[in-house]
Amino acid sequence: MELKQKAYQKMVEKKSPKSKIAYDCLKAFWVGGTICLVGEIISNLLSMFFTLEKTSLSAWTSIILVFLGATLTGIGVYDKIGKYAGAGSLVPITGFANGITSPAMEYKPEGFVLGVGAKMFTIAGPVIVYGTVASVIYGIIYWITTLF
Repeated sequence: MELKQKAYQKMVEKKSPKSKIAYDCLKAFWVGGTICLVGEIISNLLSMFFTLEKTSLSAWTSIILVFLGATLTGIGVYDKIGKYAGAGSLVPITGFANGITSPAMEYKPEGFVLGVGAKMFTIAGPVIVYGTVASVIYGIIYWITTLF
């Protein structure tokens, strides 16, 4: 049995494309950095033209980035960015918008309730649930440790 596994492993290694880790990391780094740079530019433009508190400024920047991520997903550009940059396109705010918009678009023919509404959070839903539960647990741990 072990001999078959080794032979299979050799075949898989031979047939699998060789990964260019350094090149892939570089692409992910510059695309992710560019997305963050766009966020900083939006934030700076908002602060130049509007008098906003820091929390409001952050909220509006996030809203605009979610809108841009969802729009780019809707017109098919974000998928091309993702194919090129890999993990670099998963910058949390725009990756979240892409994760919600993609399933919603895919299931639109099934209707707004059973299609878009039911499938919108299939990818992002577990992330939202995990983040919420983790933040509650961390908050309770923090609260308990501050009691002493």
